[in-house]
Amino acid sequence: MPVFPEEPEINESLPGPGVPSPRESDAQALRAPATGGATTAVPSAAGVAPAPVPGPRPAPPRPAPPRSAAARADRPGPSPRPNPIPKPSPPRPAPSPAPVEVRHVPATEAEALDRADETVDLLLESGRDPGAILVLTIGEAHPWQQHELSFGEERYWAQLVEGGDVFYADAALTRPARRPVVVLVVNGGPADRAAAAYAKALQQAEALLVVCGGADPAAAGSPLAAAGAPAPRRLRA
Repeated sequence: MPVFPEEPEINESLPGPGVPSPRESDAQALRAPATGGATTAVPSAAGVAPAPVPGPRPAPPRPAPPRSAAARADRPGPSPRPNPIPKPSPPRPAPSPAPVEVRHVPATEAEALDRADETVDLLLESGRDPGAILVLTIGEAHPWQQHELSFGEERYWAQLVEGGDVFYADAALTRPARRPVVVLVVNGGPADRAAAAYAKALQQAEALLVVCGGADPAAAGSPLAAAGAPAPRRLRA
C-alpha cells in the first residue's frame, strides 16, 4: 500500500490589519481602518436620510355642478327685513292767505251807486270775469238787484250759485258769498253798519276790495278804520 506524504499543517493566523476576519460582519469591515492611521467614520446606510422623491401632482378640483332652479328655490333665503314704520311728521301750518288789496273811490251817498257802476265797468274792461265780481250795498238796494228779485227769489239766488255774472246783494247778506273782487257801496246807513259791512267785505273778497263812497277807510277815527281797514289805494279822484 503506497504511503502518501502528509500535507503540511497550516496553522490559522490572525488576519493582518485591513483584512476582514471571516467572523466579522460587513458593517465591522467597513469601520475597520485600511492603514494603521486614525479611523475614519463612514456613515451607515441607516443614518443617511433618503432624498425626497417628488410624487404625482394633485389633480385640480372639479367645479361643483350648477344647482338647478328648483334646488335654489327650495333653499330658504334670508328673511325679509320689516319695513320701518315712518314717524308722523309734525303738521304744517296752513299757509296764510294773501292780503286783500283795498281801494277807495271818494263819493257822496248820492254818488256812490254811480261810482260803483263805473268801477264795475273798469274792472270788466281790464279783463275781470263778470262772475268774479260781487257788489254789496249798505243803503238802498242796487237797481239791478231789484230787477233780478222781480223774477223771484229762487231765480235770484240761483245766480249766486251759478256765478256766471255780476251779483248784486245787500251788505247784510247772510248766505255764503266769496268772490275775487267785492265792490262795497256806502250809499247810506249808520256808521256802525258801514264798519260792520266793511269788516265782512274783507272776508268775502279774495283779492280786491273797492269801497265806493263814505269816509276814507284808513282815515283816523272813521268807522271803517275802527274795523281794521288797511291803507287803501285811491282808485280815482
